[in-house]
Amino acid sequence: MARRSASLLRRLVCSSTPPPPLPGHGGGARRTVTYMPRPGDGTPRAITLIPGDGIGPLVTGAVRQVMEAMHAPVYFETYDVHGDMPAVPPAVIESIRRNKICLKGGLATPVGGGVSSLNMQLRKELDLYASLVHCSNMPGLPTRHQDVDIVVIRENTEGEYSGLEHEVVPGVVESLKVITKFCSERIAKYAFEYAYLNNRKKVTAVHKANIMKLADGLFLESCREVASKYPGIQYNEIIVDNCCMQLVAKPEQFDVMVTPNLYGNLVANTAAGIVGGTGVMPGGNVGQDHAVFEQGASAGNVGNENIIEHKKANPVALLLSSAMMLRHLQFPSFADRLEIAVKRVIADGKFRTKDLGGTSTTQEVTDAVIANLD
Repeated sequence: MARRSASLLRRLVCSSTPPPPLPGHGGGARRTVTYMPRPGDGTPRAITLIPGDGIGPLVTGAVRQVMEAMHAPVYFETYDVHGDMPAVPPAVIESIRRNKICLKGGLATPVGGGVSSLNMQLRKELDLYASLVHCSNMPGLPTRHQDVDIVVIRENTEGEYSGLEHEVVPGVVESLKVITKFCSERIAKYAFEYAYLNNRKKVTAVHKANIMKLADGLFLESCREVASKYPGIQYNEIIVDNCCMQLVAKPEQFDVMVTPNLYGNLVANTAAGIVGGTGVMPGGNVGQDHAVFEQGASAGNVGNENIIEHKKANPVALLLSSAMMLRHLQFPSFADRLEIAVKRVIADGKFRTKDLGGTSTTQEVTDAVIANLD
């Protein structure tokens, strides 16, 4: 009996006859599982649009053209906001609260004196506590490092960006860094939840607790507590100065990075530079109820007069941020079409702006993306 069973087993294992194809498919074809929307999911969604300053109108205009070409179920409520305004107009805040989604170009922030950052006002007013920047290699875009796929998740509402500064006496200014248990814990939760939902394997906390023992120590303590609830995700810590060195030396070692406010800005811009520049890195800011999507890394998001005059701003970052926005709105097919079209244009290499080694205008890149839409 045992010999008969062994003989049967050998015949089954050694058989070269392939299994029959799935019904309705050719040999070797694989059935894919479709996205099943809820009734009413195709209803067009209103998006608050802030073109912003500098190159903002160019790149947001590119997004509008691509959305229209795809017949995406979105429409825009456009507001004229500029970085030199004393505050974000109440009508804009109300529009974002109503629509829950905003797409924005860069808003110029005065250096030194002048008005406070409108970007910070938006984040605090809407409690957009998590900033997410996705830095990864793009096929066809040569870079020094390969296999880079980093997501930088940054606390967005406190730290050095709290805006608590005053002149103690003439010539002496005090700037307060505020770190709270509540904000540190919720950004850590968001980072680990993101890693869990996106099948990421590791979360790295970036800090300077060797010097700022209480403030960054509290941030690390919060990260460790949250990490203990996700045993399937590897957790480690790195001091911010070593982190910057490791980023430019061996960036492929990083996966998800969670940081306090200031460090996250530095790390995200560094990571973006490693994989092609800020012109191709998408990102967004999210809170419990609202989300604002924009170019992922802040460096160069307003551009310069030469780029604006010749209309050669790179729209790729904001187009990819718009794909993130479409996924956030549960329009996955439209998001996939947009992302695939952008990556085809980058891989093809015929239409690239100056920052990617080409000479194309914003409109030429936009037209190429539209031509590559499925």
